[in-house]
Amino acid sequence: MKYVKQVLIILGISLFGEVLKFGLSLPIPASIYGMAVLFICLMTGIVKLDDVREAGKFLIDIMPMLFIPAGVGLMDSWKTLQPVVLPMCIITVITIFTVMLVTGRLSQWIIRKGNTQKPETETAPAGSGCES
Repeated sequence: MKYVKQVLIILGISLFGEVLKFGLSLPIPASIYGMAVLFICLMTGIVKLDDVREAGKFLIDIMPMLFIPAGVGLMDSWKTLQPVVLPMCIITVITIFTVMLVTGRLSQWIIRKGNTQKPETETAPAGSGCES
């Protein structure tokens, strides 16, 4: 029963994302709205992590299987995609390396900034203590 409740919470938030997509009419997928709403609910405590943990782990475990329909759809539309395969591959490779580079540099910058902002603990110089 616990798993059914967790899946229903996730599905309810996904449905709310669909409602937002319909109501806002922005070029943002409903799944992004749903993830944003779930994130906000988790951060504010409206939804506790324990309320969705096991169902979320299960969905992550089966994620590769969820890509099968998309792959079949790509194979089904091969005639349409064939003329643009090479440009798409080049764009994909460039994009992957660009994202890796930007993410790595940004992570390094954030780590360095965090290290410089840490308060340094003051240590007493040697021989400055009370000596008898």
